[in-house]
Order: sequence, then C-alpha cells, then structure tokens
Amino acid sequence: MKRVKLTISYDGTRYCGWQVQNNGPTVEEAVTLAVKKVTGEDVKLLGASRTDAGVHALGNVAVFDTSSPVPADKFCFALNSYLPEDIVVLDSCEVAADFHPRHCESRKTYEYRIRNTRFPLATDRLYTHHVHKKLDTEAMRRAAAFVTGEHDFTSFCSVGAQVESKVRTVYSLDILEDGGVITLRICGNGFLYNMVRIIAGTLIEVGLGLRDPEGMGDVILGMDRNLAGPTAPAKGLTLIKIDFL
Repeated sequence: MKRVKLTISYDGTRYCGWQVQNNGPTVEEAVTLAVKKVTGEDVKLLGASRTDAGVHALGNVAVFDTSSPVPADKFCFALNSYLPEDIVVLDSCEVAADFHPRHCESRKTYEYRIRNTRFPLATDRLYTHHVHKKLDTEAMRRAAAFVTGEHDFTSFCSVGAQVESKVRTVYSLDILEDGGVITLRICGNGFLYNMVRIIAGTLIEVGLGLRDPEGMGDVILGMDRNLAGPTAPAKGLTLIKIDFL
C-alpha cells in the first residue's frame, strides 16, 4: 500500500466545486472515477482545498492510498487519459503514509482577477469578474494592508461555516495591474468559507469609492459578516498553489 499525492489543475466552470455532492458533477468525483479506472479500487480522495462551485485551480492537491503496481510518478499520465479536458493532473508522487494535505502546515495562494475595462473580454469571461467603472487601486491597497497578519476573520466568512476557529494568518495581499486586469493575490495559512471572495467584494467597494479604505480595520475588528462587502462571483477566483512547509 502506498499514498500518492496528486497536483491537479481544473477549470471549475461546469463543476459544483471540489467535494462530491448530489446536485451535480464535482472535481473530486471525476478524479476518483479516473483512479478507479486505473487501479480497479474504490479509493477515498483527501483534498487540500474544497474549492466552491465555479472556482478554478492551477495547483490543488489530493492524496489517495492504493495497492496498485502503477508507479506513483506515472499516475499523472494514467489518470489524464481518463479525465475530461477541463481537469488535468500536473504531477504525481509518493508521500509518507501519514501525509494529509489538510492537516499539514501549508501556505495557500489564491488570485482573484477583475477585468476593469469598459466592456468584458469574451475570451476571459469565465475567469474574471468584470467591473466597468474605474477602480481606485491605491485605495484598495491601503485597505488591503489591514488584512495582512493574524486576525479573526469572522467578518469575511459566510454565515454557517462549520469551523472551530476563524483565526487565520494572511501573509500577503498584493494588488497587481496588467492590461486592464486587476489581480488580488493573497497568501495565507488557510482560508474560511468564501473568505477570499468576500475580501475581494469588499475591496471592490473600496475601489469604487463606496467605503473608506481606512475602515477595513474596523470591519475586521467588528467580527460581523454584515460589516463587510458582498461575496464576489466565483469565476474570478483561482487557487494558484499550495506550499507545504
């Protein structure tokens, strides 16, 4: 028996998120089925990040245990032959039997992309959130500075999230501009349900002049979801990578 780690990229447009659900196709379901076709085994995938419906990934991570003779580093080739074209296993390798991607210390990096032009661009409509009014990125950067550090992020968590603690550490939150696209790149030790999308929605309101950037600190201290902005659409969010420490 060996434990195999997969690094997986996917276009989340047509999926109801990572985790298996009854209301539609999921990434976990597709990958699990591919593993069964390769190994003949019913396996349990353990994913690092349970991305929501419509969210994309360049480097999500999952592990599974198998008795298959297929070498761990060859699983990426074998699985890709059974996966749909919007899911690709980028790498596979053997890891320690007790390696669990959700329990290991890690840094997760997400990007939220905003197309800030008069009209949306047809070719990236599934991967960016379009805002036609000019955003004040300097104001957004001032607000973003309050997000970094260790905080209770209750204000940026959807109501009903089942977690013991809402304290997380954000190591960095950069706001980058390139060719009409504003990218919010955030790195942290973990994120609450819809946390990145709510931060994005709040920063967009700052950029539109609808809220004071200096008020972001009060939003965090208030620990009240009603104090933050709306949850930005899922299609603008991509899980870039997970670094295990």
